[in-house]
Amino acid sequence: MTTLGAVFRPQVPPERLRAVARLADDVGLEELWLWEDCFLEGGISTAAAALAWTERVRVGVGLLPVPLRNVAVTAMEAATLYRLFPGRAVLGVGHGVQDWMGQVGARAESPLTLLREHLVALRALLRGERVTTDGRYVNLDDVALDWPPPADAGIPVFAGGTGPRTLRLTGEAADGTILTASTSPDGVRRARGLIDEGRAAAGRTEPHPVVVYLLAATGPDAVARLRAELAAEGLESVPDLGVAGDAGAVAKAVQRLAEAGADSVILQPTGDEPDPEAFVRFTAEEVRPLVP
Repeated sequence: MTTLGAVFRPQVPPERLRAVARLADDVGLEELWLWEDCFLEGGISTAAAALAWTERVRVGVGLLPVPLRNVAVTAMEAATLYRLFPGRAVLGVGHGVQDWMGQVGARAESPLTLLREHLVALRALLRGERVTTDGRYVNLDDVALDWPPPADAGIPVFAGGTGPRTLRLTGEAADGTILTASTSPDGVRRARGLIDEGRAAAGRTEPHPVVVYLLAATGPDAVARLRAELAAEGLESVPDLGVAGDAGAVAKAVQRLAEAGADSVILQPTGDEPDPEAFVRFTAEEVRPLVP
């Protein structure tokens, strides 16, 4: 079955998160995803709050920009969330937006090398291993977590990617991949192929879930809002991106992504979505019953 979720976008003030998260829990939303976009809201702080305010909804962070974070800090925070809220936290890491990384003096000369080193060290630390590594960007000297997740927890580390080399890397070094809303169904198929190339190169055979964001709008002005957001992102000429309409139209768009290889489709409201709570309710109560 395709997992269906929704994004709480960081353009919404953080004080709105409590109501949205509690509603997501109440209406049976499977997953609520958060973003750590510069310079809006912190991914770990919002995830911890959302998890504490709820009982069952899974909370994802997609994604934490690795240039901003020492891998030991990422591991400590991830392990804490996983132990406090077993089975309910999902964390993804990635390059981050390079212009933003430049603004804070954290832009890496080789983002791919940094992400690879971060993923390898992060997954090892979360497995409870003691790590010593002297990489180009990641340097650890006899580091181990005192409170790692339980050894049998099977904690997945997701990574975001768009380009071919990064997608191959996610297949090789991550446990799942996050694709942006600029990914069409054909793009999902291509991404799956690249991810599988990376998995094969690393000899990995375990399942590798793919999460895809789907830009969605509903209501009387849905088409105009969707078009405006795609135009602002320079994506208005890309076919099969986003969906505007009722639950039936959105469910069909979700199914197209699922048929292309998405395991989870996360509905991403437009940045000017007027009612985030109503969007969550729409996702859980109207779209979910129509998605196999």
